[in-house]
Amino acid sequence: MDSIKKLAELFGKFPGIGKRTAGRFVYYLINQPKENIDGLIAALQELKNAVKLCEFCFNPFENNGPLCGICQSPARSKNILCIVEKESDLLSIENTKKYTGLYFILGGTLTLRKSDGSHLRIEALKNRVKGGSFTEIIVALNPTPEGKSTSVLVERALKEGLGARVQGLGFKITHLAQGLPVGGELEYADEETLESAFEGRK
Repeated sequence: MDSIKKLAELFGKFPGIGKRTAGRFVYYLINQPKENIDGLIAALQELKNAVKLCEFCFNPFENNGPLCGICQSPARSKNILCIVEKESDLLSIENTKKYTGLYFILGGTLTLRKSDGSHLRIEALKNRVKGGSFTEIIVALNPTPEGKSTSVLVERALKEGLGARVQGLGFKITHLAQGLPVGGELEYADEETLESAFEGRK
C-alpha cells in the first residue's frame, strides 16, 4: 500500500472524517515544509507519552498523580456524579460553569454492532458509585436512540447493583431535561441549552 493511501485510511478512521476529507488532509501535509511535519510528529508523540486517563473519571490529563484536576479539586461536590459518553461532552458541560460535581466517562454507547454493553465501563461505574457518597447521579447521554438505549442500560445496572441505596437511602438517578434537540449531541449544544437541561433535570 502506498503511503498516500495508507495515511488517508488512517485519517478516515477519525470521528466524522470521510474519504474526501481524509484525502485533503494527506495532500495538505504533502505540501507542508518538513519542519511542520516534524513538529506534528513530535506533538503526537508528546500527546501519547504525557497524557493519561484519570483513575476515577477516565478524563485525559497531564498532571502528576492518579486523578485529574476536576476529581482532585476540593471545590467540586463529591455528592453528585454526571455520566457522559465521551470527553468532549464533559468539556461542553464544564464550559457552562454551572455544574460543580464529579464526572464519569462511559466510553461510548450501545450500537447495532455492540448492543450488549461489554465495551462500556459499566462495572467501573458501579464500583465508583459503591465507593462514593453520591446522593444524585445524572445520566447525561445524548438524546439519540443510541443514547437513550444506553441510559436505560446504565440505570438498570445501577439499580440492580445498588438497589438498596437507590430505593432506601435517598439515592436518585436523574436525566437531563428535554431542552436538548432530539437526535442531537451534547458536544454541539450551546451553553444556554445545556444549562437549561441541567436545571430542569428530573
